[in-house]
Amino acid sequence: MDPSDVHLPPMKDLTIANITPNTILINSQGPSSRLTYILERLVSHLHDFARETRLSTYEWRAGIDFLTAVGQTCSPVRQEFILLSDILGLSLLVDSIDHPKPPGSTEGSVLGPFHSHDAAAMQHGDAVSHDPQGEPCLVVCRVADVHGQPIPGVKIDVWETDSTGHYDVQYAEREGPDGRCVLRSDVDGAFWFRAIKPVPYPIPHDGPVGQLLKRVHRHPYRPAHMHFMFEKEGWDHLITALYLRGDPYETSDAVFGVKQSLVVDLHPADEETSRRYGVTEGSLVLKHDFVLVTSEAAWELRDERSREALAALGRKVKLLHGLPVPDVD
Repeated sequence: MDPSDVHLPPMKDLTIANITPNTILINSQGPSSRLTYILERLVSHLHDFARETRLSTYEWRAGIDFLTAVGQTCSPVRQEFILLSDILGLSLLVDSIDHPKPPGSTEGSVLGPFHSHDAAAMQHGDAVSHDPQGEPCLVVCRVADVHGQPIPGVKIDVWETDSTGHYDVQYAEREGPDGRCVLRSDVDGAFWFRAIKPVPYPIPHDGPVGQLLKRVHRHPYRPAHMHFMFEKEGWDHLITALYLRGDPYETSDAVFGVKQSLVVDLHPADEETSRRYGVTEGSLVLKHDFVLVTSEAAWELRDERSREALAALGRKVKLLHGLPVPDVD
């Protein structure tokens, strides 16, 4: 951009006392009111953080080096920044704000850094995992609305680790997807597949995020779980997971994903289940009903909660496309 085309207020003699309003002012020249608001709040909180902690130059440099290392650790199959967001609780917070759930609907959980877009489309009853060491587990589910009516044609992404606690993308010799699939719910909202019993595992802790966990005396483990993601036009996007009850890390998940409503039990297959789904009697079965919310209902609830939260903070803003922007009227 040609500097002669930009009309900026004069900036000089900036101090601790006036750097914040001046930075906000110079960042407020663009056409996007949403970007203006985001930068205003970011600068305000970032500057206040530096003031409240009396941040030293050494610490500022250490923070820069840490974020640089996080970026350098990222790859097409490893997202260290998502991992950082997860362990700081930001991922769950953003999902909870952007996808509020009314009573009776399925709560969300974290996406995690190991979702991929190359999972194969499978038919009901197909095997998701080909790990011979994994304990077989039949997964039988249904997706419905808050009134119990089935939702057909929902795209469902599923992914889990192998029996050693590793996702397929963590293997350098990976030749294709395993432990993951894409299904569609049938006319009754049902879907089912063959998996293996989920196991607890550590998140990748050989990088900067792992070093941070070690510095603050936190373990890197996640409880045994299986990921699910639901998509269909007209319905609010749902990212969630099911967690096995009694796991040693059920109450100390490194990425804060566990919610009581998402904790499930495994049961042995009875004779009817064995006959209907073609599995060994006594083998493990996971059954669960997922409940989706319409996009309209989620939008209304998000607006309502946004107005309440912003009013409590005393912020003079208005909502534009469901997101707060400065109210200059």
